[in-house]
Amino acid sequence: MRKMVGSPGRLASVRPGRPLGALLAASLALVVFGAACGSDDDAPEPAGTTANAGVLGPVAAAAGDPVKVGVISDGATAAFDASVQFDVAAATTAYLNERRSGIGGRPIELVTCETQADPSKGADCGNQMVQAGVAAVVIGESGVADSVWQPLADANLPAMFYGAGSPAILTDSESTFTLGDPTYSTLQLPISLAKKLGVTKVTSVVIDVPAALHNAQEVAPGAFAEAGLDYQLVTVPPGTADMAPQMQNVVNGDPGLVFVLGNDSFCISAFNGLNAVGYDGAISAISQCVTDSTRTAVPAEVLDGMVVAATVPNGGTDPSTVLYDAVLETYSDGIDAAGAVIGRGMYMTLAGLAAALEDISGDITPETIIATIKAMPEKELPGAAGMKFRCNGKADPENPAVCVRGGLSATLDDKGQPTEFEVLGSTPIGD
Repeated sequence: MRKMVGSPGRLASVRPGRPLGALLAASLALVVFGAACGSDDDAPEPAGTTANAGVLGPVAAAAGDPVKVGVISDGATAAFDASVQFDVAAATTAYLNERRSGIGGRPIELVTCETQADPSKGADCGNQMVQAGVAAVVIGESGVADSVWQPLADANLPAMFYGAGSPAILTDSESTFTLGDPTYSTLQLPISLAKKLGVTKVTSVVIDVPAALHNAQEVAPGAFAEAGLDYQLVTVPPGTADMAPQMQNVVNGDPGLVFVLGNDSFCISAFNGLNAVGYDGAISAISQCVTDSTRTAVPAEVLDGMVVAATVPNGGTDPSTVLYDAVLETYSDGIDAAGAVIGRGMYMTLAGLAAALEDISGDITPETIIATIKAMPEKELPGAAGMKFRCNGKADPENPAVCVRGGLSATLDDKGQPTEFEVLGSTPIGD
């Protein structure tokens, strides 16, 4: 085995064939050579023939000419390091090629590019994918999604995003597909949770900044009314250390479900304010509310039972998580727990692309890939704890690129750690 390391903003091609044991996924790209020539007796056993064999499923190896699939990630930046996404993509590809017959029975060959969260490098990655002749592109979380997307859209090259919030991306009905509900964490989560709890009102405590207020003031009232719920908005300036007075007003107003939206310091003040005035009802929040600082500063009795939005089912025991863990254990050279969390969105997107293309046949081109994805029936999204997806433009008609409805929620224990994951707000996506 040998590694091919690409420089930032440059392409690296990976052709994972049938692996010789576990794959070494430790850089931006990886080449794994097929079995050496010889008799059948000399052929190596497939990866995962022991403990993980039952989880991974039977061997169904891809063969023939490879299908090039682009993988774009921000990778390593000055602020964060998501380069493990490339390692997860390599492991996922090895699993798909050996156990899921790749795409259309042909092996997937990865072509990777790193943006370093730089808009110009993002655009360069998009352009290089077009030049490399890939059949489709997979993009995990990216801070420069718009820059990556534009050249792909201009070339009508199919692109599947783990999540994207740009109106330009979400409204593309031609060649773009996203696996996140853009309204889930701020609207569908509190609506679905209120209905589950049997309460008739949601009180949103929202940080008073323009980015948060547009949705809270202009979109939320109609969405809650349509759901048959009363809605109260309480805005609090950022930096307010003691929110007890505002939270007393919340409690006096019979709040129903209290939903908190802000950064962690804002949420800490809101949670502690609710506790100070004796509120003992249901609390929900966006995932950014709960950090190590929150776990230290907020009493255990407040955190216990809180429901927050979750991007991935980190630490879950559902079958999709068991499979994901088995893929990394079998086909990578050791990705730690933190890396598994960072890389899970990439796994969901790349495996999701393969799942969407299970029925593809004949020539595999960007055009046939787009047509097959749009014609797919509703399926379970790999790695998503039971969430379904369908990319026919009907999940959110105003945003035809969206392929899912609803999302994941996590219920916290008294230490602020997730104890269970549940899909909320998901309804069938019809024809």
